[in-house]
Amino acid sequence: MTGEPIGRRVARWRVRRRLTQQMLADRLGRSKSWVDKVERGVRRLDRYPVIQEVADVLRVEPSVLLAAPVLPATGAPDGVDAVRAALATYHDGQCTRSSAELRRQVTYAWMTYQHAHYAQTLRLLPGLLDAVRGVRGAGPELLVQAYRVASSVLVKLGEADLGWLAADRAVAGATGDPSLTATAVASVGEALRASGRDRLALTVTVAAGPVAETYGPLLIQAALAAAGCGECRRADELLDRAADVAARRTAGDESQRAGFGPAAVELARVVAAVEFGDAVEAVHRHEQVLRGEAWRRLPVEFRAAYLLDAARAYLRVGDVRGAGRAVVEADRVAPAEVRLRPVARTVVAEIARAHPAPAGVARLATLVGVTR
Repeated sequence: MTGEPIGRRVARWRVRRRLTQQMLADRLGRSKSWVDKVERGVRRLDRYPVIQEVADVLRVEPSVLLAAPVLPATGAPDGVDAVRAALATYHDGQCTRSSAELRRQVTYAWMTYQHAHYAQTLRLLPGLLDAVRGVRGAGPELLVQAYRVASSVLVKLGEADLGWLAADRAVAGATGDPSLTATAVASVGEALRASGRDRLALTVTVAAGPVAETYGPLLIQAALAAAGCGECRRADELLDRAADVAARRTAGDESQRAGFGPAAVELARVVAAVEFGDAVEAVHRHEQVLRGEAWRRLPVEFRAAYLLDAARAYLRVGDVRGAGRAVVEADRVAPAEVRLRPVARTVVAEIARAHPAPAGVARLATLVGVTR
């Protein structure tokens, strides 16, 4: 669906809801001709209030209709189909590279993702996935890490179900190794949460058992899933356990490089408060986070994604300027995080509806293809 025109998505959801063009037009208070022109792309559907109105009638989130990223400044990544094809391949690939060389390439792909170079990550993945399936004698680690990169970037780009498939392949590739299983299950939890399956995400992450007690990112995913289910106390308990794990980590630990540590737990508390619906608490915690510097040492994609969650919190308390500052800073830190993610486009569009729009947001709204 990446790159599908918004009018075509409207038509597809209209048919799915068993509505004729006339029925949709009547519910919108518009003419059948207007609906027909929108679906054929003759009339642009680029004003957020109208998109939201159409989405309400079709009973979908606006982000569903805004799913295709539009990036006049940089161009949208077109590698999702190639990654999908690579994930559809089950047979062992053919790899002439040594295990050491392949390990360097997997590490490079992960670093590319952490620096929010998502288009480049997509280009790397098809060949990398084929190679890790064909390497002999390297053990399951490379396979798990490659599928983890694939799952993470696909989730970012709004392909949560495809990311779930990649994460599931990582679980299968872990072959029972506790550490690798924890890594893979954390990716499963992230993909399930992104697809709106918080209850299933909580079940899967908690069922990981003893490994969850020692792998902080898995505890965080479980906590955020619990928050999404409205289980506030359980989320707090899981985050407290994650904080204990983080306190025992050293600066050179792999989990630190993966974006885990005390600062990551504090950011997770902010996101959990957003999920609870306690935006006042989220904003309060966020402003405490900003007073420190530890969070700035987390990976670029991690920080930018967090700022989008902070923007959501500001919007919920009615602070449009605060939300604007957060998304502009996210765009400064990692432009692809704002300009490629469907959820970011929804946040930018909502901020852009303010009169006047906060400084910098109107430009972002144009870049992501949504006007007021």
